[in-house]
Amino acid sequence: MSNSSIYDMCHRGVGRCVRLTMKDGSVHRGIIDRVTPNRVYLRPIGGGRNFGGHGFGWGWGWGWGAGAAAAGFAIGAIAALAFIPFFW
Repeated sequence: MSNSSIYDMCHRGVGRCVRLTMKDGSVHRGIIDRVTPNRVYLRPIGGGRNFGGHGFGWGWGWGWGAGAAAAGFAIGAIAALAFIPFFW
């Protein structure tokens, strides 16, 4: 996938739950919060899940991670993007 197609998919998917697979093999799940030309920002999904291996503990009991900051990922490092149901 080209960077422009990933950017377009992310931009159209703001507010949707996604799974990002990075070129290094790591996987991140969250809700697209915002998109810039070179980064996509994901809000962590609550319920005590580990946010993509970073160990962020946001969202206790809140499905949207109330008040949590979004983590940014470089668009150029994304190998695959998949929209997933909110409750997987």
